[in-house]
Amino acid sequence: MHTKYIFVTGGVTSSLGKGIFSASLGRLLAARGLTVTIQKFDPYINVDPGTMNPYEHGEVYVTNDGAETDLDLGHYERFLGRPTSQANNVTTGRVYLEVITKEREGAYLGKTVQVVPHIIDEIKHWMLKLGETGEYDVVITEIGGTVGDIEAQPYLEAIRQLRNELGPRNSLTSHLTLVPYLRAAGELKTKPTQHSVKELLAHGLQPDTIICRSERSLDADIRRKISLFCNVDQEAVIQMLDAETIYEVPLLLRDEGIGELVVDSLFTEQEQDRFATTPDLDAWIDFLKRLKNPAVTIPIALVGKYVEHQDAYKSITESFILAGVPDEVQVECRYVLSDDLTEDNVEQQLGDVAGVLVAPGFGDRGIEGKVQAVRYARENDIPFFGICLGLQCGIIEFARNVCGWEDANSTEFDPETQYPVINLMSEQKKISDKGGTMRLGQYECKLKPESRAAEIYGTDLVHERHRHRYEVNNVLRYKLMEEGMRFTGVNPDTDLVEIMELPDKRWFLGVQFHPEYKTTVGDPHPLFRSFVQACAAYAQERGLRESPQPPERKVVPLASADM
Repeated sequence: MHTKYIFVTGGVTSSLGKGIFSASLGRLLAARGLTVTIQKFDPYINVDPGTMNPYEHGEVYVTNDGAETDLDLGHYERFLGRPTSQANNVTTGRVYLEVITKEREGAYLGKTVQVVPHIIDEIKHWMLKLGETGEYDVVITEIGGTVGDIEAQPYLEAIRQLRNELGPRNSLTSHLTLVPYLRAAGELKTKPTQHSVKELLAHGLQPDTIICRSERSLDADIRRKISLFCNVDQEAVIQMLDAETIYEVPLLLRDEGIGELVVDSLFTEQEQDRFATTPDLDAWIDFLKRLKNPAVTIPIALVGKYVEHQDAYKSITESFILAGVPDEVQVECRYVLSDDLTEDNVEQQLGDVAGVLVAPGFGDRGIEGKVQAVRYARENDIPFFGICLGLQCGIIEFARNVCGWEDANSTEFDPETQYPVINLMSEQKKISDKGGTMRLGQYECKLKPESRAAEIYGTDLVHERHRHRYEVNNVLRYKLMEEGMRFTGVNPDTDLVEIMELPDKRWFLGVQFHPEYKTTVGDPHPLFRSFVQACAAYAQERGLRESPQPPERKVVPLASADM
């Protein structure tokens, strides 16, 4: 059976939810027994988002093989429970870099290198790469941006060519648009959708399905109108309304029948005998019931430099949500801007939270606020979790206030510090390029027996994803141990510190890696789950537990499953 390709485009406006739609459709197909992967093509010139400020792009998501990618890949992995790779996120910058490198090597035999065919062929190569492995029944390809953008044109041309080359029943295009509700007129308006599809048609692409994002339900008349003017079957006009949680979207799309529509369009009856006739979503529904009916809410502070951008710590906030579900705990994530945190106001900011997570980041802005957050958590025995830079701030604080090394610091922030407890990794010292040159991807971590980390993981060897340039200075590591700090996880090949603990505290742990990248629906990362459990116990002890909070916005109950 040939690999099938689904191309997801968007129109009218950005941020409509192409990533969530792609992940939800992938979940529906996987629930029928199909092997699915999802890839993202981003039209910006950066080779990858690794050099972008989180205020520009949101978080950078890292794969096992060390790719710095768009945050949508986090949604793909959390929904599918399947790891992604370098081939799952391609940018215009990467495409042009590949073509220019080939040209310099003489690969084009002296020909004039042009957008057509060379850039388009390179895009097509990456669109087919995952399918050609033979590992997947379906490859879903999301195109970033919106139809009509200059940057998106090469991708639309590549899809147009591929649809002809792949032949019938081997590809399908879904176009996501906005159907706005005008309150003054009291009407849903289809004209933006019509114009968006018209723009897509100008590029030679007729959508097979139209996914309508709207705050109001689409009645039969609206669907008929879109069907008529956009030249699609009425059952192929799919509504995707606002939901209480993104994890409800697979059920909403199931109720719209898009799973059956896609399968019937791509697979013959004989091919469909290989997989289930209906998606098995029992476990997903059970997860949703727990998610939407928590027993208690607890406040946890997320201390970071980029908290004003909702997507800067996306995987961390989703990990909080997913880690609380098994125990019916709803985490109220309180964002604390580390720039504003001082010794004078730290109690006011953190005095009523059940736990403190100090987030990753780069650069010296807001560092002293993070150090103050660590100190407050340590001195008041509040559950503490430090991730990447959060671990480093934990060690800086301990060195200053327990070891008595007043100017202890990272050489990232103070190259002249007398106590460089955090130092540049040796292999990084000769590197001048910033893009893609950090310690990236999955590495081994050996756990100390009888440590909290070993107890949480239930094993002595784990694999976790990294993204950093600086490390714990092994020259000073043993001085820190003399004062009670324990390094309970190390890389067995390099002896680099991976996990730090203070065993005399109720829950005080920092990690150099990023555990948030490994959380999936139904399988929260064990460190996050243990941290949330510790925070819940502390909240009960201190009277910080609250009744579950209602959703932020009122929405129409959409899914047929009883939540």
